[in-house]
Amino acid sequence: MTYVVIARYRTKEGAENTVLPLLDTMAAASRREPGNLAYRVHQGTEDPRTVVLYEEYASEDDFTAHCATEHFREIVLGRVVPLLDSRDVLRCAPRGEVGA
Repeated sequence: MTYVVIARYRTKEGAENTVLPLLDTMAAASRREPGNLAYRVHQGTEDPRTVVLYEEYASEDDFTAHCATEHFREIVLGRVVPLLDSRDVLRCAPRGEVGA
């Protein structure tokens, strides 16, 4: 069972060109973390100020560890969040399979 996090950011006007390279750096660092299975950065096609992150971890504990890393604190909390108008984070756990 994996643990998925989907984060939706809306950058301040004109900040997307600063935020996206920061998130690319964040993605590369996060992919090297134990327990990280995927970290993908997406930009809205209709609204380039919308950024969606898809993150997948082996467990919720791995996500918690991710949030405690230096790169998360420095890049996301320190540099990205101040450039956002909004930030929504959705944490998801898989449902058990239902028999037909």
